[in-house]
Amino acid sequence: MRKDIHPPYHEVKVSCACGNSFAVGSASPKDELAIEICSHCHPFYTGGSKIVDTAGRVEKFRARLTKKKA
Repeated sequence: MRKDIHPPYHEVKVSCACGNSFAVGSASPKDELAIEICSHCHPFYTGGSKIVDTAGRVEKFRARLTKKKA
């Protein structure tokens, strides 16, 4: 294997929009990363699923579903 071809691996501080922060190992040249969502605020991990309704699509689907059942 060739030597000195890998980027330096160091610890990076990650801060989420919810206020949570943690450290991870990374080859990124940055010392800090800002993210919008993490495992403490993501609905999959917290159990609180949210349905994002864009232009009433969820309501249209539910209306079709109830119409089909009737």
